[in-house]
Amino acid sequence: MPKQMCLRLWSDAKIPTMAMLHFSILLTASLTTAFGQTAPLSERMADTAMNTLWRDATKNESGTPAKWTYDHGLVLKGIEGVWHATGDRKYFNYIKQSMDQYINADGTIKTYKLDDYNLDNVLNGRVLLLLYKTTREEKYRNAAALLRAQLKTQPRTSEGGFWHKKIYPSQMWLDGLYMGEPFYAEYAATFHEDAAFDDIARQFILMELHSRDTKTGLLYHGWDESRKQRWANPVTGRSPNFWGRAVGWYAMALVDTLDHFPEHHPQRAALLAILKRLATAVERYQDPKSGLWYQVLDKGDAKGNYLEASAACMFVYALAKAVRQGYLPAAYLAVARKGYQGITTQFVEPKGGGGVNLKGTVSVAGLGGNPYRDGSYEYYLSEKVVTNDPKGVGAFLLASVEMETAGSSKRPGKSQ
Repeated sequence: MPKQMCLRLWSDAKIPTMAMLHFSILLTASLTTAFGQTAPLSERMADTAMNTLWRDATKNESGTPAKWTYDHGLVLKGIEGVWHATGDRKYFNYIKQSMDQYINADGTIKTYKLDDYNLDNVLNGRVLLLLYKTTREEKYRNAAALLRAQLKTQPRTSEGGFWHKKIYPSQMWLDGLYMGEPFYAEYAATFHEDAAFDDIARQFILMELHSRDTKTGLLYHGWDESRKQRWANPVTGRSPNFWGRAVGWYAMALVDTLDHFPEHHPQRAALLAILKRLATAVERYQDPKSGLWYQVLDKGDAKGNYLEASAACMFVYALAKAVRQGYLPAAYLAVARKGYQGITTQFVEPKGGGGVNLKGTVSVAGLGGNPYRDGSYEYYLSEKVVTNDPKGVGAFLLASVEMETAGSSKRPGKSQ
C-alpha cells in the first residue's frame, strides 16, 4: 500500500515557483467561481463515477451482465490516480470491488476469452497489478498472468507488430498501444522479464513508422499491412484521417510505458524521441482560441468538425505527466494548462450533490467491422457525442489529477 502520494512534486520538474503558484491561484479561482465548490474536480468526478454513473459496477444493479471492458478499466485507472493523490481508502475499495466481480479464486476472469486475441481486453491487467502489489492476493497475479499469456501468442504482422484484434487481421491501431503496452511494460518490470522490453519498444516504433504523416507529424488511426481493407490506402496501408482520441491513446501509452521502461535500455531514447515528435504535432494542432482539439485533428475549419473532450483530456494528461516525469521540456506544461482550462470551460458542468458531468465525448470510432466504418471524415463525424462516456471520464480523472498536482505542491493527503 502506498504510504505517500505516488505523484512526484512538480518542483522536481523545475517549474518556476512563481509560475506554478500563479497557475494554482488562477485555476482554483476559476473553478471555485464556475462550480461554487472548493473540492478538486478529480474528487468530484470520481465521486460522481462511483456513486452515480457506475455504482452498479460493484453490485451489477442494472441487470445487465457485466463484461470485462477496457473503458471501465480506464475509469478505474483514473480513480487510482485520485486514490494516490488523496490517500482516501474509499477509492481503492471501489477499484477492488469493481475487479472482484470478474476474478475467480483461481485467477480466471469471467467473460474473458484469451483466444479472442483482443488487445482491448488487456488494459485491465494494470488494475490487476495494482491489486496484487497492494494486497498480495495470488488471484490477481494469476489473472494478470493470463493476460500476459495472451500477449505471448497474440497474432502479429510480419515485422512483429500486434494485430489489434484477431477479427482485424494484419491491422495495427493506435488504440491498441494503450490497451497493451503499459500493462506489458509494468508486468515485465514487476516479474523481471527484461527481454520483453525489446518487444514493447518494437510496437511503438512500428506504429509510428507505418502511421506517421511527415507533413503534419500526426499519426493515422490505423495501418493495414495487407492493404485489403477498404479504408486502407492501397500504397501505404494507412487509414485516411487523424482521429483525435486515437492519437490520445497513443500519447498516453508512451508516457505510461516509459514509467516502467528501463532507464538504460537502448530503445528508451527512441521512445522519448517518438514522444517529442508527437508532442510537437499535438501542440501544433491545439485550437488557439479554446485550447482544445478537434475530433479530426487537422481539419478544424472543415464543415461539421467539433472540439472533442476525451482527446483533449488525453493530451493534457500525457503532456503534463511527461513534463513531471522529465520526458518532455517544461514548456509543454503551458500547452497542458491551456488545454485543461478549455476542458473545464467547455465540457465540465455542475451536477447535483456536488458532482460534475463531462460533456462532449464521442462515444466510439473504429475501422472496418459490420456495419463497415471506412475511416472517412464523414464517418468520424457520424458517431454520437455523449455526456459522461467512460472513456472521457477516465481520461478527465487522469488529466485532473495531473493538473491539480501541477497547481499545488502541498496537496493534502488523507489516511489510507
